[in-house]
This record gives sequence, structure tokens and C-alpha cells, in this order.
Amino acid sequence: MTGTSIGIMTAPQQVDYADVRRVWREADAIPEIEHAWLFDHLMPIGGDIEGPVFEGWTLLAALAAQTERLRLGLLVTSNRFRPPAVLAKIAATVDVVSGGRLDFGIGAGSRPSVPFARREYEAHGLPYHDAAHAVGSLAEACTIIRRAWTEDAPFDFDGTYHQLVGAFGNPKPVQRPHPPIMIGGRAASTLRVVAEHADMWNIPGGNIADAVERSALLDRFCAEIGRDPASIVRSTVLPVSYDQPGQARSAIAEALDAGFPHVVLGLPAPYPVGVARWVADELVASVR
Repeated sequence: MTGTSIGIMTAPQQVDYADVRRVWREADAIPEIEHAWLFDHLMPIGGDIEGPVFEGWTLLAALAAQTERLRLGLLVTSNRFRPPAVLAKIAATVDVVSGGRLDFGIGAGSRPSVPFARREYEAHGLPYHDAAHAVGSLAEACTIIRRAWTEDAPFDFDGTYHQLVGAFGNPKPVQRPHPPIMIGGRAASTLRVVAEHADMWNIPGGNIADAVERSALLDRFCAEIGRDPASIVRSTVLPVSYDQPGQARSAIAEALDAGFPHVVLGLPAPYPVGVARWVADELVASVR
């Protein structure tokens, strides 16, 4: 099927750097795999709660230097973790290191309903505001980040959630006017931010009917502000079982048929030897 883009996600928890690097290097040499992703958590959200987890942007920069072809990003950055002007600088650095391969994923941050969502904030001295604050902050952050990437002179920003004086981004990202912005989430309030700011929208897989319903709501929000809904690429994350590849093949086909051409396959750790080749042969080949 044409128009599809399939990649992998390696959650950087309960793994070694060498494990993730091995998978990304292998995937980089396999054209059928077009993109690769990490997540953005400061403590594990699965497995041993005291086990290892790598900081996403630092690891992404390292992997950007270890690869040459893959599009890459975080699925998705928590806007709660880093001030937006700092995040813009980090992301521009990774885009330069990668030679212009960054897809900039961002979201409002973990919901209170997600297990362990609160502990990583409290453990790192980070504030955890309510959902309305998080979404409002996200909308302002997207504006600030885009301005830092594109404006040629320092600027001030006096928002409800962020205030900046003399903000300026240099160097700029390699990609012009800026790296694609992917916003993740399903809440209606987040989808309004997607309609205004995103080039790509990601929703977790597993419930295709809900994804289709949320996509239709996004279409409506785009129409309200005069934006073409087709200008936003629809993306979803699907789990992979090494023992039951047929389930992933069916889920990929279902997602593509439902209008989600950008598919991210979540690979569980530990990663088998040759896992990227296995993904290409067992999963991607079924829809090409």
C-alpha cells in the first residue's frame, strides 16, 4: 500500500544503551523501516519500578549520531518536564546532529489516571498541574517553540503560563521552516491544540473505533479554524508480540484502512537478535 510510513519504538526502560543502539543501527540499514522513536519518562512505567530508564532527549541525540537515514523522535515529549524555550534549543540541537531528521513529538504530559504518572514528577521536583493547565501550557509552548525555531530576532512572550524576555534560538534547526510537529493525545482539549499547531497527530492504538471517532473530532476542529484536516498526518502506536506477529499484521492493516498511514510499532524488550529485520519481513512486508 502506498503512502504508508512504518517505524519502530524502543521504550528506553529496563534496557541497556547497547541494546537500543543495536536495534536502531540495524533499522537504519533497512529502508522498509522509515522512523524510530523513544518515549519521554524519567522513571520506569513498566517492569521493575526501580529499574533503569534513560532520559529521552539525551539518548535521542546519541542515536541521531549513530544513524544516518531514520526519521527519529520522542513519542512524545512531556511538556511538563522542560521549559519550552529550553526544549526548542534541545530539539534544534538534535535536528542539527541528525542532519535534519527530527520529528518533534510533544504532548501535555502524563494523565493522573496513568499508573506512576505522579511519582516521576514528585521525584524530580517538577510541578504537576491539572489537565486544563497542562493543555493551556502546551498550546503556548508550541507557539514559543515554533518562534524560537523560525524568528531571526529576539522576542518577548507574555502568556498565561509562560513569560519570556529576549528569547532567541540559534542555531536554527536544519529543517525549514522547522521540524514537523507531532502532538500526541486523544482528549478534545488536546485535539484543539493539534488542529492549531500540529503537522502530525498520534493516538495510542488498540481501539480503532475510538481512534476514528477522535480523528473525526479533529477534522471538525480543523474546519472551525479554516484548516484543511488532510494537512495533519494521522499516526498511531501499535503493540508487537514476537510470538504472535499475525496480531500486529492485522492491526497495521486495520489502522491503514481507518486512515492512519503513519504507524509506529512498539517493540517489547528484550530485543531479539535481528529484530529490525524481523519487523521488515514479518510485519512491514504484509502491507507493501
